Amino acid sequence: MSETHSERGARPKAQPAAAPQRRSNFLAESYAELKKVEWPGQAQVIQGTVVVLIACLVVGVFLYVNDIVWKHVVSKVFLGQ
Repeated sequence: MSETHSERGARPKAQPAAAPQRRSNFLAESYAELKKVEWPGQAQVIQGTVVVLIACLVVGVFLYVNDIVWKHVVSKVFLGQ
C-alpha cells in the first residue's frame, strides 16, 4: 500500500476558464449594477462638495493652531529658549 505523494494529496487540475467569457460576464453584471445606482443630483453634489471643503478648512485651521501652540511649548519648555 505504498501511495505516492501525487496520489495521496492530488487535487484535480483546474479547468482553464475562458477569459473572454468571464470578462464579458463581469462587464454585463457591472453594467446591470450601475443601472441600479441612484445617482446624486447637482444640488446634492454641490452640497457634498461644500461640506467637504468646510471640513477641510476646519481641520486645516485646527492643525495650524496646534502647530503654532506646540512649537511655542516645545521651544519654551523643552528647549528653554
